[in-house]
Amino acid sequence: MTERFDYFVVFAEMRTGSNFLEANLNAFDGITCHGEAFNPHFIGYPNSRDILGVTQYRRDQDPEELLGTIAKATPGGIGGFRFFHDHDPRILPRLLADPRCAKIILTRNPVDSYVSWKIAQATGQWKLTNVKRRKDAKVLFDTSDFEEHLAKLQDFQVTLMNALQTSGQTAFYVAYEDLQDVAVMNGLAKWLGVKTQLDSLNKSLKRQNPEPVSDKVENFPEMETALARLDRFNLNRTPNFEPRRGPVVPSYVAAVKTGLLYMPIRSGPEGVVAGWLAALDGVERGDLLRDFSQKTLRQWKREREGHRSFTVLRHPLARAHEAFCSRILTTGPGSFNAIRKTLIRAHNLPLPEGEPDDSYDVTAHRAAFTAWLAFLKACLSGQTGVRVDAHWATQAQCLQGMAEFTLPDMIIREDEMAAYLPALAMQVGHPAPPDPERVPVRAPFSLAEIYDDEIEQLARDAYQRDYLMFGFSDWG
Repeated sequence: MTERFDYFVVFAEMRTGSNFLEANLNAFDGITCHGEAFNPHFIGYPNSRDILGVTQYRRDQDPEELLGTIAKATPGGIGGFRFFHDHDPRILPRLLADPRCAKIILTRNPVDSYVSWKIAQATGQWKLTNVKRRKDAKVLFDTSDFEEHLAKLQDFQVTLMNALQTSGQTAFYVAYEDLQDVAVMNGLAKWLGVKTQLDSLNKSLKRQNPEPVSDKVENFPEMETALARLDRFNLNRTPNFEPRRGPVVPSYVAAVKTGLLYMPIRSGPEGVVAGWLAALDGVERGDLLRDFSQKTLRQWKREREGHRSFTVLRHPLARAHEAFCSRILTTGPGSFNAIRKTLIRAHNLPLPEGEPDDSYDVTAHRAAFTAWLAFLKACLSGQTGVRVDAHWATQAQCLQGMAEFTLPDMIIREDEMAAYLPALAMQVGHPAPPDPERVPVRAPFSLAEIYDDEIEQLARDAYQRDYLMFGFSDWG
């Protein structure tokens, strides 16, 4: 170990030059790289039996033992290993959280690494030390296979970046092209805390496929077309500035006898679904099972084999209207009076000072609701100081929060509840489930009375993510 670090990890992928990087790290006095120490199929190298006396069996039983052994094995120097996205996931959180672990991140153009990987698969040649023994092959570019490959690499890089950001760490980044620069290698050694330097690089490993990509791919024109349609700069991404949400398990509602669990999204048809769950077992709404913790919900699931969980999506515009009428317009129980006052004072929403009375007509309602939709766009974009409450957060974000604990078995749209809710109940053995009954929306004026193209467009601007992710059409 050195003054700065106890050990190091090279985060890389297949065909990124990690073997060449390892060879040059091992050329420094005081640096020892132990191969792919946490590869699930072997330990270190394909024919190795152990690393520093720790066998693959012992590593699989306790990966922390091998990590500790590597950290202590190079007195006055530093030991480490290479780690790919599909290596033992149990050790990754430890590596990312440990500031005494030096992170080296090796990257390569993903097209080059993909083509090189395909050639290695075709030839069976994964290293080259003698050019005379080089095997050659042309490969087919598979668009869907490449996109899957690219997604895995990008997801792993995002995981690394986010872990470093949130823990206040930094990494030493090395590109494939940097591997031929002895000055970069010497700089890496200095960063690791090793004083020795190299005069030249280890040349025992040779580049296997030096030709341009066009000479290595059989269907190069098809590959060009496929890559051209990839959104390299993510221009079509729907921006998302919402805060992350948790699973909100205490809000879940379960039937008393039937094995059904409702995972509500706020400002959805919660009253309709709760009434239907109660009718299933002939009980009152107050008898439904609520206020779960994660522990009690796991217990509920264990006791009801074959259970089903579900949630219901509501059209974004109808949901925005429900949130406005039940939480902002009114001043009664359940309303958000503090937010209401802020909206009047700081965002100029034309709301009545108190509860709406006879002077609040349909024109006033339309004006207030359109201002609310404009506010929602700013709020969901992180441009206001008002919290993104669950009643108006995007449904996509709410579902992501649920996934932190468990995903619903079925996602139902509100206008399809009459067909899908009884079918879901029959799946868990209910002989004759009732139809869900409509519950009147609490609003001085219906959405239909104020709806027009402008309101639809304002809703689309605010809830672009939900419209895109769930394919909602115009409300009207």
